[in-house]
Amino acid sequence: MRNLMLALGAASLAVPATVMLPQTSSEAQAQSKKKRYSYREWKGRDGRRYCRKPDGTTGLVIGGVAGALVGRSIDTRGDRTVGTLLGAAAGAVAGREIERSGKRCR
Repeated sequence: MRNLMLALGAASLAVPATVMLPQTSSEAQAQSKKKRYSYREWKGRDGRRYCRKPDGTTGLVIGGVAGALVGRSIDTRGDRTVGTLLGAAAGAVAGREIERSGKRCR
């Protein structure tokens, strides 16, 4: 039993070392091609600079949830559905516009 535990311990120490092997040049080039399009700004083939702006999805979701909670807390009469829906809609629109307006490329 002791030998089995020692063998498993030695194998667990050797496995992470084999995962971190150095990359070949072709693997490094493939990774650099993938990363080329992840930047916010890039230069096109025509020489112009292009910019990738956020589409506002994160702000839409967070604003919708926050707006629904605020709308529900403000509307205290009845079943609160109207306040929740109006708050979610207003929060979603506001969150989307806030996220889209803050990021701009120059």
